[in-house]
Amino acid sequence: MQIPRILVAAPASGSGKTAVSCALMQAFQERGLCVRACKCGPDYIDPMFHQTVLGVDSRNLDLFFCSRDGLRNELLLHGEGADLLVTEGVMGYYDGRAMDTDAGSSYDVATALDMPVILVINCRGAALSLAAQVLGMIGFRPDSNIRGILLNRVSGMLYSRLKTMLVQELKKEGFDLPVLGYIPEDDAFCIESRHLGLVTPRELEGLEARIGRGARILSETVDLDAILSIARSAPELTGREKTSGSGISAGRAWNDSPGGGGGPVRIGIARDEAFCFYYKANLELLEKAGCRLIPFSPLHDRELPKGLCGLLFGGGYPELHAPELSGNRQLREEIRRQVLERGMPCIAECGGFMYLQEEIADREGKRYPAVGAVPGAACPAGKLKRFGYVNISVAKKSNKYLKKEETIKGHEFHYWDSTDCGDDCRAQKPDGKRSWNCIHARGNLFAGYPHLYLPSLPEFARRFADTCREWKAGRGNGGRMYERGI
Repeated sequence: MQIPRILVAAPASGSGKTAVSCALMQAFQERGLCVRACKCGPDYIDPMFHQTVLGVDSRNLDLFFCSRDGLRNELLLHGEGADLLVTEGVMGYYDGRAMDTDAGSSYDVATALDMPVILVINCRGAALSLAAQVLGMIGFRPDSNIRGILLNRVSGMLYSRLKTMLVQELKKEGFDLPVLGYIPEDDAFCIESRHLGLVTPRELEGLEARIGRGARILSETVDLDAILSIARSAPELTGREKTSGSGISAGRAWNDSPGGGGGPVRIGIARDEAFCFYYKANLELLEKAGCRLIPFSPLHDRELPKGLCGLLFGGGYPELHAPELSGNRQLREEIRRQVLERGMPCIAECGGFMYLQEEIADREGKRYPAVGAVPGAACPAGKLKRFGYVNISVAKKSNKYLKKEETIKGHEFHYWDSTDCGDDCRAQKPDGKRSWNCIHARGNLFAGYPHLYLPSLPEFARRFADTCREWKAGRGNGGRMYERGI
Protein backbone atom coordinates (compact mmCIF):
# COMPACT_ATOMS: atom_id res chain seq x y z
CA MET A 1 0.00 0.00 0.00
CA GLN A 2 1.23 3.47 -0.85
CA ILE A 3 0.94 5.70 2.23
CA PRO A 4 2.52 9.17 1.89
CA ARG A 5 4.28 9.63 5.23
CA ILE A 6 6.84 11.63 7.15
CA LEU A 7 8.31 11.52 10.64
CA VAL A 8 8.93 14.82 12.45
CA ALA A 9 12.07 14.44 14.58
CA ALA A 10 14.51 16.62 16.55
CA PRO A 11 17.90 16.27 18.26
CA ALA A 12 16.29 16.41 21.72
CA SER A 13 13.06 16.76 23.67
CA GLY A 14 11.79 20.32 24.00
CA SER A 15 12.63 21.21 20.41
CA GLY A 16 9.01 21.89 19.44
CA LYS A 17 8.03 18.61 17.75
CA THR A 18 4.46 18.54 19.06
CA ALA A 19 3.58 22.13 18.16
CA VAL A 20 5.18 21.84 14.73
CA SER A 21 3.56 18.47 14.00
CA CYS A 22 0.11 19.74 14.97
CA ALA A 23 0.44 22.94 12.96
CA LEU A 24 1.67 21.01 9.91
CA MET A 25 -1.22 18.56 10.12
CA GLN A 26 -3.71 21.39 10.45
CA ALA A 27 -2.17 23.19 7.47
CA PHE A 28 -2.45 20.09 5.30
CA GLN A 29 -6.00 19.47 6.47
CA GLU A 30 -6.93 23.00 5.46
CA ARG A 31 -5.67 22.10 1.98
CA GLY A 32 -8.31 19.36 1.91
CA LEU A 33 -6.00 16.41 2.56
CA CYS A 34 -7.02 13.39 4.64
CA VAL A 35 -4.35 13.41 7.36
CA ARG A 36 -3.61 10.71 9.94
CA ALA A 37 -1.32 10.95 12.97
CA CYS A 38 1.01 8.64 14.88
CA LYS A 39 3.39 9.02 17.81
CA CYS A 40 6.67 7.16 18.35
CA GLY A 41 7.00 5.52 21.74
CA PRO A 42 4.60 5.00 24.66
CA ASP A 43 3.53 8.64 25.19
CA TYR A 44 -0.15 9.34 25.93
CA ILE A 45 -0.30 13.14 25.89
CA ASP A 46 1.09 13.98 22.44
CA PRO A 47 -1.56 11.79 20.73
CA MET A 48 -4.20 13.85 22.57
CA PHE A 49 -2.88 16.94 20.78
CA HIS A 50 -3.06 15.09 17.47
CA GLN A 51 -6.64 14.14 18.26
CA THR A 52 -7.47 17.78 18.95
CA VAL A 53 -6.16 18.72 15.49
CA LEU A 54 -7.56 15.81 13.49
CA GLY A 55 -10.65 14.81 15.43
CA VAL A 56 -9.47 11.17 15.35
CA ASP A 57 -7.33 9.09 17.64
CA SER A 58 -3.60 9.03 17.07
CA ARG A 59 -1.76 5.72 17.16
CA ASN A 60 1.41 4.81 19.07
CA LEU A 61 4.24 3.20 17.09
CA ASP A 62 6.49 1.40 19.55
CA LEU A 63 9.16 -1.22 18.79
CA PHE A 64 9.33 -2.50 22.34
CA PHE A 65 5.61 -3.18 22.50
CA CYS A 66 5.38 -4.41 18.92
CA SER A 67 7.46 -6.46 16.46
CA ARG A 68 8.68 -4.85 13.25
CA ASP A 69 6.19 -6.89 11.20
CA GLY A 70 3.43 -5.99 13.66
CA LEU A 71 4.36 -2.31 13.42
CA ARG A 72 4.09 -2.35 9.65
CA ASN A 73 0.64 -3.90 9.93
CA GLU A 74 -0.29 -1.22 12.49
CA LEU A 75 0.66 1.49 9.99
CA LEU A 76 -1.10 -0.23 7.08
CA LEU A 77 -4.34 -0.43 9.08
CA HIS A 78 -4.10 3.10 10.43
CA GLY A 79 -2.92 4.79 7.23
CA GLU A 80 -5.29 3.17 4.74
CA GLY A 81 -6.92 5.86 2.62
CA ALA A 82 -4.82 8.71 4.03
CA ASP A 83 -3.36 11.42 1.80
CA LEU A 84 -0.66 12.03 4.40
CA LEU A 85 0.42 10.33 7.61
CA VAL A 86 2.45 12.44 10.05
CA THR A 87 4.35 10.69 12.84
CA GLU A 88 5.78 12.68 15.72
CA GLY A 89 9.11 11.40 17.03
CA VAL A 90 10.04 10.80 20.65
CA MET A 91 12.94 12.40 22.59
CA GLY A 92 16.04 12.91 20.45
CA TYR A 93 15.99 11.20 17.05
CA TYR A 94 18.49 8.45 17.96
CA ASP A 95 17.50 8.07 21.63
CA GLY A 96 16.50 4.46 22.26
CA ARG A 97 15.26 2.56 25.29
CA ALA A 98 18.70 2.56 26.90
CA MET A 99 21.55 5.06 27.07
CA ASP A 100 23.77 3.19 24.60
CA THR A 101 21.29 1.99 21.96
CA ASP A 102 19.07 3.37 19.22
CA ALA A 103 16.71 0.39 19.56
CA GLY A 104 13.15 1.66 19.82
CA SER A 105 14.14 5.21 18.86
CA SER A 106 12.42 7.42 16.31
CA TYR A 107 15.27 6.48 13.97
CA ASP A 108 14.50 2.80 14.53
CA VAL A 109 10.81 3.36 13.77
CA ALA A 110 11.61 5.42 10.65
CA THR A 111 13.91 2.64 9.42
CA ALA A 112 11.37 -0.11 10.11
CA LEU A 113 8.63 1.79 8.26
CA ASP A 114 10.70 3.36 5.43
CA MET A 115 9.60 6.77 6.66
CA PRO A 116 11.26 9.99 5.38
CA VAL A 117 12.28 12.28 8.25
CA ILE A 118 11.91 16.04 8.62
CA LEU A 119 14.40 17.30 11.23
CA VAL A 120 13.34 20.25 13.42
CA ILE A 121 16.31 22.25 14.71
CA ASN A 122 16.06 24.77 17.54
CA CYS A 123 18.09 27.70 16.22
CA ARG A 124 17.83 30.13 19.11
CA GLY A 125 21.26 31.43 20.17
CA ALA A 126 23.24 29.65 17.44
CA ALA A 127 24.63 30.24 13.94
CA LEU A 128 27.44 28.19 12.34
CA SER A 129 27.14 25.67 15.18
CA LEU A 130 23.81 24.68 13.63
CA ALA A 131 25.71 23.23 10.67
CA ALA A 132 27.77 21.05 13.01
CA GLN A 133 24.60 19.86 14.71
CA VAL A 134 22.82 19.03 11.46
CA LEU A 135 25.88 17.31 10.00
CA GLY A 136 26.20 15.25 13.16
CA MET A 137 22.54 14.19 12.99
CA ILE A 138 22.76 13.24 9.30
CA GLY A 139 26.13 11.50 9.48
CA PHE A 140 25.65 9.60 12.74
CA ARG A 141 23.93 6.78 10.85
CA PRO A 142 24.48 6.30 7.09
CA ASP A 143 20.78 5.45 6.66
CA SER A 144 19.47 8.37 8.72
CA ASN A 145 16.38 8.83 6.46
CA ILE A 146 16.61 12.61 7.11
CA ARG A 147 15.24 14.26 3.98
CA GLY A 148 14.67 17.87 5.01
CA ILE A 149 15.21 20.46 7.73
CA LEU A 150 12.91 22.92 9.48
CA LEU A 151 14.46 25.78 11.46
CA ASN A 152 12.60 26.54 14.70
CA ARG A 153 12.60 29.81 16.66
CA VAL A 154 13.93 31.87 13.77
CA SER A 155 12.88 35.32 12.57
CA GLY A 156 11.98 35.91 8.95
CA MET A 157 14.85 38.38 8.67
CA LEU A 158 17.47 35.86 9.80
CA TYR A 159 16.04 32.81 8.05
CA SER A 160 17.40 33.38 4.54
CA ARG A 161 20.95 33.87 5.87
CA LEU A 162 20.79 30.76 8.06
CA LYS A 163 19.36 28.73 5.20
CA THR A 164 22.12 29.81 2.80
CA MET A 165 24.81 29.01 5.36
CA LEU A 166 23.37 25.57 6.16
CA VAL A 167 22.90 24.53 2.53
CA GLN A 168 26.49 25.59 1.69
CA GLU A 169 28.00 23.78 4.68
CA LEU A 170 26.02 20.62 3.95
CA LYS A 171 27.09 20.63 0.31
CA LYS A 172 30.75 20.91 1.37
CA GLU A 173 30.31 17.56 3.11
CA GLY A 174 28.44 15.99 0.21
CA PHE A 175 24.85 16.35 1.48
CA ASP A 176 22.22 17.88 -0.81
CA LEU A 177 19.55 18.39 1.83
CA PRO A 178 16.83 21.06 1.55
CA VAL A 179 15.98 23.56 4.24
CA LEU A 180 12.19 23.56 3.98
CA GLY A 181 11.25 26.62 5.99
CA TYR A 182 11.15 28.13 9.43
CA ILE A 183 8.98 28.42 12.54
CA PRO A 184 9.04 31.93 14.07
CA GLU A 185 8.83 32.77 17.75
CA ASP A 186 5.08 32.89 18.37
CA ASP A 187 2.66 31.88 21.11
CA ALA A 188 1.01 29.54 18.61
CA PHE A 189 3.98 27.19 19.03
CA CYS A 190 4.29 27.37 22.83
CA ILE A 191 2.82 24.51 24.88
CA GLU A 192 3.12 24.27 28.66
CA SER A 193 4.77 21.30 30.37
CA ARG A 194 4.43 19.56 33.72
CA HIS A 195 5.86 16.52 35.50
CA LEU A 196 4.60 13.92 32.99
CA GLY A 197 5.36 16.04 29.94
CA LEU A 198 2.99 18.46 28.25
CA VAL A 199 -0.21 19.58 29.90
CA THR A 200 -3.26 17.89 28.38
CA PRO A 201 -5.08 19.66 25.52
CA ARG A 202 -8.33 20.13 27.45
CA GLU A 203 -6.44 22.29 29.96
CA LEU A 204 -5.27 24.79 27.34
CA GLU A 205 -7.81 27.49 26.64
CA GLY A 206 -8.16 28.33 22.96
CA LEU A 207 -5.88 25.50 21.81
CA GLU A 208 -7.74 24.92 18.53
CA ALA A 209 -7.46 28.61 17.64
CA ARG A 210 -3.78 28.59 18.55
CA ILE A 211 -3.06 25.56 16.36
CA GLY A 212 -5.07 27.13 13.57
CA ARG A 213 -2.95 30.28 13.78
CA GLY A 214 0.19 28.12 13.75
CA ALA A 215 -1.06 26.36 10.61
CA ARG A 216 -1.62 29.67 8.85
CA ILE A 217 1.88 30.84 9.82
CA LEU A 218 3.50 27.64 8.50
CA SER A 219 1.52 27.96 5.27
CA GLU A 220 3.55 31.13 4.68
CA THR A 221 6.94 30.14 6.16
CA VAL A 222 7.24 26.47 5.18
CA ASP A 223 7.34 24.83 1.74
CA LEU A 224 4.37 22.52 2.26
CA ASP A 225 4.50 21.30 -1.35
CA ALA A 226 8.09 20.13 -0.85
CA ILE A 227 7.15 18.30 2.37
CA LEU A 228 4.24 16.59 0.63
CA SER A 229 6.56 15.59 -2.23
CA ILE A 230 8.98 14.04 0.28
CA ALA A 231 6.09 12.17 1.95
CA ARG A 232 4.90 10.83 -1.40
CA SER A 233 8.40 9.58 -2.20
CA ALA A 234 8.13 6.99 0.60
CA PRO A 235 8.14 3.45 -0.81
CA GLU A 236 5.11 1.19 -0.73
CA LEU A 237 4.47 -0.60 2.55
CA THR A 238 3.90 -4.33 2.64
CA GLY A 239 2.73 -6.39 5.58
CA ARG A 240 1.24 -9.71 6.52
CA GLU A 241 -2.32 -10.34 7.62
CA LYS A 242 -1.24 -11.94 10.89
CA THR A 243 2.09 -11.78 12.66
CA SER A 244 3.74 -13.82 15.36
CA GLY A 245 5.06 -10.67 17.01
CA SER A 246 3.28 -8.33 19.35
CA GLY A 247 0.83 -5.87 17.87
CA ILE A 248 -2.85 -5.38 17.35
CA SER A 249 -2.65 -7.57 14.24
CA ALA A 250 -1.39 -10.38 16.45
CA GLY A 251 -4.22 -9.66 18.85
CA ARG A 252 -6.79 -9.97 16.08
CA ALA A 253 -5.45 -13.42 15.30
CA TRP A 254 -6.81 -15.09 18.44
CA ASN A 255 -10.44 -14.65 17.50
CA ASP A 256 -11.88 -12.97 14.44
CA SER A 257 -15.49 -13.32 15.49
CA PRO A 258 -17.32 -10.28 16.90
CA GLY A 259 -17.43 -10.32 20.67
CA GLY A 260 -14.34 -12.50 21.04
CA GLY A 261 -16.38 -15.71 21.16
CA GLY A 262 -18.95 -14.55 23.73
CA GLY A 263 -21.71 -12.04 24.26
CA PRO A 264 -20.94 -8.35 24.71
CA VAL A 265 -20.29 -6.96 28.20
CA ARG A 266 -20.54 -3.37 29.39
CA ILE A 267 -17.26 -2.10 30.84
CA GLY A 268 -17.10 1.24 32.63
CA ILE A 269 -14.04 3.23 31.52
CA ALA A 270 -12.95 6.24 33.62
CA ARG A 271 -12.56 9.24 31.32
CA ASP A 272 -12.27 12.84 32.45
CA GLU A 273 -9.63 15.43 33.40
CA ALA A 274 -8.10 13.03 35.94
CA PHE A 275 -8.13 9.82 33.86
CA CYS A 276 -7.26 10.10 30.19
CA PHE A 277 -4.25 7.84 29.43
CA TYR A 278 -5.33 4.95 27.22
CA TYR A 279 -3.63 3.21 24.31
CA LYS A 280 -5.87 3.05 21.24
CA ALA A 281 -4.61 -0.49 20.55
CA ASN A 282 -5.69 -1.62 24.05
CA LEU A 283 -9.21 -0.29 23.62
CA GLU A 284 -9.50 -1.84 20.15
CA LEU A 285 -8.44 -5.22 21.52
CA LEU A 286 -10.92 -5.06 24.41
CA GLU A 287 -13.68 -4.16 21.98
CA LYS A 288 -12.61 -7.09 19.79
CA ALA A 289 -12.99 -9.30 22.86
CA GLY A 290 -16.57 -8.12 23.25
CA CYS A 291 -16.18 -5.26 25.71
CA ARG A 292 -18.53 -2.35 25.14
CA LEU A 293 -16.68 0.59 26.72
CA ILE A 294 -18.99 2.94 28.63
CA PRO A 295 -17.30 6.20 29.73
CA PHE A 296 -17.91 7.68 33.16
CA SER A 297 -16.27 10.42 35.23
CA PRO A 298 -14.94 9.78 38.76
CA LEU A 299 -14.79 13.59 39.05
CA HIS A 300 -18.28 14.55 37.94
CA ASP A 301 -20.61 11.51 38.04
CA ARG A 302 -22.37 10.56 41.26
CA GLU A 303 -22.96 6.94 40.29
CA LEU A 304 -21.65 4.35 37.87
CA PRO A 305 -23.45 3.68 34.59
CA LYS A 306 -26.09 0.97 34.86
CA GLY A 307 -25.48 -2.65 33.88
CA LEU A 308 -21.69 -2.70 34.12
CA CYS A 309 -19.82 -6.00 34.31
CA GLY A 310 -16.32 -4.57 34.75
CA LEU A 311 -14.27 -1.43 35.37
CA LEU A 312 -11.23 0.07 33.64
CA PHE A 313 -9.18 2.87 35.22
CA GLY A 314 -6.38 4.27 33.07
CA GLY A 315 -3.65 6.69 34.04
CA GLY A 316 -3.78 10.45 34.16
CA TYR A 317 -3.45 13.16 36.79
CA PRO A 318 -5.58 12.15 39.81
CA GLU A 319 -3.04 13.86 42.09
CA LEU A 320 -4.06 17.21 40.59
CA HIS A 321 -7.72 16.54 41.39
CA ALA A 322 -7.39 14.77 44.74
CA PRO A 323 -9.82 17.07 46.66
CA GLU A 324 -12.53 16.74 44.00
CA LEU A 325 -12.09 12.98 43.60
CA SER A 326 -12.18 12.50 47.35
CA GLY A 327 -15.17 14.81 47.66
CA ASN A 328 -17.20 12.60 45.34
CA ARG A 329 -17.83 10.20 48.21
CA GLN A 330 -20.96 8.62 46.76
CA LEU A 331 -19.14 7.31 43.67
CA ARG A 332 -16.04 6.30 45.65
CA GLU A 333 -18.12 4.14 47.95
CA GLU A 334 -20.03 2.57 45.07
CA ILE A 335 -16.77 1.63 43.32
CA ARG A 336 -15.41 0.16 46.55
CA ARG A 337 -18.54 -1.94 47.04
CA GLN A 338 -18.49 -3.21 43.47
CA VAL A 339 -14.78 -4.12 43.47
CA LEU A 340 -14.40 -5.43 47.04
CA GLU A 341 -17.79 -6.69 48.12
CA ARG A 342 -19.18 -7.86 44.79
CA GLY A 343 -15.89 -8.77 43.11
CA MET A 344 -16.54 -6.83 39.88
CA PRO A 345 -13.61 -7.39 37.47
CA CYS A 346 -11.35 -4.35 37.47
CA ILE A 347 -8.11 -3.28 35.82
CA ALA A 348 -6.40 -0.13 37.12
CA GLU A 349 -3.13 1.37 35.85
CA CYS A 350 -0.92 4.08 37.36
CA GLY A 351 -3.31 6.98 38.09
CA GLY A 352 -6.21 4.55 38.24
CA PHE A 353 -4.28 2.44 40.74
CA MET A 354 -3.59 5.56 42.83
CA TYR A 355 -7.32 6.35 42.90
CA LEU A 356 -8.23 2.84 44.11
CA GLN A 357 -5.90 3.06 47.12
CA GLU A 358 -6.91 4.16 50.60
CA GLU A 359 -5.47 7.65 50.26
CA ILE A 360 -4.04 9.94 47.61
CA ALA A 361 -1.89 13.01 48.30
CA ASP A 362 -1.80 16.25 46.34
CA ARG A 363 1.36 18.13 45.31
CA GLU A 364 1.75 19.60 48.81
CA GLY A 365 1.54 16.14 50.38
CA LYS A 366 -1.91 16.61 51.90
CA ARG A 367 -3.70 13.26 51.92
CA TYR A 368 -7.31 12.70 50.91
CA PRO A 369 -9.48 9.58 51.28
CA ALA A 370 -9.65 7.61 48.02
CA VAL A 371 -11.66 4.52 47.00
CA GLY A 372 -10.00 2.10 49.43
CA ALA A 373 -10.27 -0.97 47.21
CA VAL A 374 -6.48 -1.43 47.39
CA PRO A 375 -4.28 -0.96 50.48
CA GLY A 376 -1.76 1.87 50.66
CA ALA A 377 -1.45 5.58 49.99
CA ALA A 378 -0.16 7.38 46.88
CA CYS A 379 2.17 10.26 47.75
CA PRO A 380 4.62 12.52 45.85
CA ALA A 381 8.07 10.96 45.62
CA GLY A 382 9.90 14.18 44.77
CA LYS A 383 11.45 12.63 41.67
CA LEU A 384 10.70 10.41 38.72
CA LYS A 385 10.11 6.83 39.86
CA ARG A 386 10.76 3.62 37.90
CA PHE A 387 10.84 5.19 34.45
CA GLY A 388 10.76 3.12 31.27
CA TYR A 389 9.74 -0.14 29.66
CA VAL A 390 9.14 -3.31 31.66
CA ASN A 391 8.33 -6.97 31.13
CA ILE A 392 5.71 -8.06 33.67
CA SER A 393 5.36 -11.65 34.87
CA VAL A 394 3.78 -13.45 37.80
CA ALA A 395 5.81 -13.29 41.03
CA LYS A 396 3.86 -15.84 43.06
CA LYS A 397 1.07 -17.73 41.37
CA SER A 398 -1.11 -17.35 38.31
CA ASN A 399 -4.00 -14.91 38.58
CA LYS A 400 -7.17 -14.35 36.62
CA TYR A 401 -5.44 -12.57 33.76
CA LEU A 402 -1.74 -13.49 33.79
CA LYS A 403 -0.44 -17.06 33.98
CA LYS A 404 2.80 -18.30 35.50
CA GLU A 405 4.68 -18.83 32.23
CA GLU A 406 3.55 -15.59 30.54
CA THR A 407 4.90 -12.07 30.15
CA ILE A 408 3.07 -8.87 29.24
CA LYS A 409 4.86 -5.69 28.20
CA GLY A 410 4.33 -2.39 29.94
CA HIS A 411 5.73 1.01 30.83
CA GLU A 412 6.17 3.03 34.04
CA PHE A 413 6.48 6.81 34.32
CA HIS A 414 5.32 8.50 37.51
CA TYR A 415 6.36 11.06 40.12
CA TRP A 416 4.02 9.69 42.80
CA ASP A 417 4.73 6.41 44.59
CA SER A 418 2.72 4.11 46.83
CA THR A 419 3.27 2.78 50.32
CA ASP A 420 2.10 -0.57 48.90
CA CYS A 421 2.80 -1.16 45.19
CA GLY A 422 1.78 -4.82 45.43
CA ASP A 423 3.87 -7.96 45.10
CA ASP A 424 1.81 -10.35 42.98
CA CYS A 425 3.85 -9.62 39.83
CA ARG A 426 7.43 -8.81 38.98
CA ALA A 427 8.49 -6.01 36.61
CA GLN A 428 11.86 -6.40 34.89
CA LYS A 429 13.74 -3.94 32.71
CA PRO A 430 14.38 -5.17 29.16
CA ASP A 431 18.12 -5.52 29.81
CA GLY A 432 17.40 -7.73 32.83
CA LYS A 433 19.54 -5.60 35.16
CA ARG A 434 16.73 -4.31 37.40
CA SER A 435 13.46 -5.73 38.64
CA TRP A 436 10.92 -5.00 41.36
CA ASN A 437 7.63 -6.23 42.76
CA CYS A 438 4.41 -4.66 41.53
CA ILE A 439 0.67 -5.20 41.03
CA HIS A 440 -2.16 -6.22 43.35
CA ALA A 441 -3.69 -9.21 41.56
CA ARG A 442 -6.30 -10.84 43.78
CA GLY A 443 -9.66 -12.25 42.76
CA ASN A 444 -10.93 -10.27 39.76
CA LEU A 445 -8.74 -7.23 40.48
CA PHE A 446 -5.50 -6.31 38.67
CA ALA A 447 -4.12 -2.95 39.83
CA GLY A 448 -0.66 -1.38 39.85
CA TYR A 449 1.61 1.33 38.50
CA PRO A 450 2.63 -0.27 35.16
CA HIS A 451 0.72 0.77 32.06
CA LEU A 452 0.00 -2.44 30.15
CA TYR A 453 0.20 -2.93 26.39
CA LEU A 454 -2.47 -5.58 25.93
CA PRO A 455 -1.65 -6.62 22.34
CA SER A 456 1.68 -7.96 23.65
CA LEU A 457 -0.42 -10.64 25.39
CA PRO A 458 -3.86 -10.70 23.71
CA GLU A 459 -5.03 -13.47 26.04
CA PHE A 460 -5.01 -10.93 28.89
CA ALA A 461 -7.79 -8.94 27.19
CA ARG A 462 -9.74 -12.08 26.37
CA ARG A 463 -9.53 -13.34 29.95
CA PHE A 464 -10.71 -9.98 31.27
CA ALA A 465 -13.72 -10.07 28.95
CA ASP A 466 -14.47 -13.70 29.86
CA THR A 467 -14.19 -12.89 33.58
CA CYS A 468 -16.68 -10.07 33.09
CA ARG A 469 -19.06 -12.50 31.37
CA GLU A 470 -18.71 -14.97 34.23
CA TRP A 471 -19.35 -12.24 36.76
CA LYS A 472 -22.42 -11.12 34.82
CA ALA A 473 -23.74 -14.67 34.86
CA GLY A 474 -23.14 -14.90 38.61
CA ARG A 475 -20.38 -17.49 38.29
CA GLY A 476 -17.36 -15.22 38.75
CA ASN A 477 -18.13 -13.20 41.89
CA GLY A 478 -14.80 -12.77 43.62
CA GLY A 479 -16.64 -11.65 46.74
CA ARG A 480 -14.33 -10.47 49.49
CA MET A 481 -11.33 -12.40 48.18
CA TYR A 482 -9.05 -9.37 48.24
CA GLU A 483 -9.99 -8.36 51.78
CA ARG A 484 -9.27 -11.88 53.03
CA GLY A 485 -5.96 -11.87 51.16
CA ILE A 486 -6.83 -15.09 49.30
